[in-house]
Amino acid sequence: MHLLDWLWSLLFGPPRRSPATGPDSNPEVPRPEPTAAVAATRVRLTRRTYTAPTPVARPAAPTSEQSPYLFARPVAGQAVYLDLTQDTDLPRLEHWGLPLLRTPEDLARWLELTPAQLAWLADRFRDPSRVSLHARGDHYHRRWVPKRRGGRRLIESPKRLLKHVQTRILQQILDRVPPDPSAHGFRRGHSIVSNARPHVGQAVVVRLDLADFYPSVTYSRVVALFRSLGYCREIACWLARLTTTTAPQKLLDTASANETTLFRRRHLPQGAPTSPALANLSAFVSDLRLDGLARSFGVRYTRYADDLTFSGPATLRNSLRIFIPLVRQILKQERFHLHPGKRRVERASQRQQVTGVVVNAKVNCCRHDFDLLKAILTNCLRHGPSGQNRDGHVHFASHLRGRIAHIARLNERRGRQLLAIYQQIDWTR
Repeated sequence: MHLLDWLWSLLFGPPRRSPATGPDSNPEVPRPEPTAAVAATRVRLTRRTYTAPTPVARPAAPTSEQSPYLFARPVAGQAVYLDLTQDTDLPRLEHWGLPLLRTPEDLARWLELTPAQLAWLADRFRDPSRVSLHARGDHYHRRWVPKRRGGRRLIESPKRLLKHVQTRILQQILDRVPPDPSAHGFRRGHSIVSNARPHVGQAVVVRLDLADFYPSVTYSRVVALFRSLGYCREIACWLARLTTTTAPQKLLDTASANETTLFRRRHLPQGAPTSPALANLSAFVSDLRLDGLARSFGVRYTRYADDLTFSGPATLRNSLRIFIPLVRQILKQERFHLHPGKRRVERASQRQQVTGVVVNAKVNCCRHDFDLLKAILTNCLRHGPSGQNRDGHVHFASHLRGRIAHIARLNERRGRQLLAIYQQIDWTR
C-alpha cells in the first residue's frame, strides 16, 4: 500500500473501488446472471425522442376582392377584404337565446343606430387615446376618485347614447348568460347577504381582494368572451369595442406608471352598465377553479365583485401556507392578481365579517354601525337634523332611511328600533 493510500485509509477508511478497477476484479471472469427475483424487479430504460405536438391550424378567414359587407377589414398590402362573419355558432346562440347578428349592419339595426353612429361609438376609425379630455368626441365622463385606504380609482361613466347602447347589450345578451354560482355580485336575486350566508358559523374566515379587477379585463378577453357565446369574429370585435375604452392621454399625464399601463390599453370602464356582467363572465373559469380548490381543502368559496371569501374548519388556518399560494397561482394563470395589502384571516373568537355582514353565529349587522346610526337619529330627534348632516348629503332623510333599511335587512329587530326613532324626527327643524 502506498503512503497516500495508507493515510487515506487511516483518516477516512478504506477507499471505495469500482468493480471494474478494484484489485479483485477480473474482466475475463464473466459476471453471474441475476436471479429471477432480481430480474423481475429491474426496469429496462429505453431512449425516447420528444416529438412536438402539431399545432392546430386556425382556418383562415375567406377573402374577396370586393367588400363583402360594410366596414369589412382589408388585408394589409393586398387588394382583398377579410370576411369575418362565417364562423357564427348558431346552436350556441340558440341555446342562450341571443339575437342573431352577423354583420355591422345587423348590429346597427338591432341597436337602432345608423352605421355611421355605430362606427363613431365604437371608435372604428380613430384612436380614442388622442381625443382631448371632456371633448365632444369622448364618449365617457371620466374622473379620479380617492380610495379610503389610499390611492385612487378612475370612474368612467358613459354618456347618454353609449349608455343606452350598453344597457341594451346588457339586457339582451349578457343577462341571459349566468356566471358561476359562486359569484354573487351584480346578479339578480343575489346580494351581500347571499354572499355571506355560506360562511356563517365557520371556524376560520379568509378574505382576499383582487387588485384592479375591471382594468384587468382587457379588450382581447372581451372579444374571446363574445366569441364563446357564439358570435362571429366581426360581431365580437364590434361588441367588445362598444363595451371597452381607453383613457385619453391627457388624463394619464399625471398618472403613475401602473395606472398608465392599466388604462392606456382598452379595458372595462368602471361605471359602465355592462362592466359588472362582463367581469363576472370573464372570471368564470377562475371561479370554477377556486371553488374546486376550496372543495379539495374542505372549504367554502364565494366572490362578490373583487372580494374573495374562503371559510372552513380550524384546520384551514394551518393550511394557509399552501392554500393561499395555490389561490395566487390560479389567479395569475387567469390573468388576475391579489391585492398584497388586503388579506384578512378571522377566527371564531373575533368578529368575522364578509362584505360588511357579520357571520359569527348568524347573518347580522355590525354593532358599531348600529350604534353610530342610532346616535345620529337620536341627535336629529333632540337637536334637529340640520346640524347632523356633516357629510353634506343632498337628501339627508332618504340617506338615513336607506341605512335603516340596510340594517333591517340584516337584523329585523334592530331595524324596527331605528325606524321608530326616525319616524319621530321633525324634518322641518
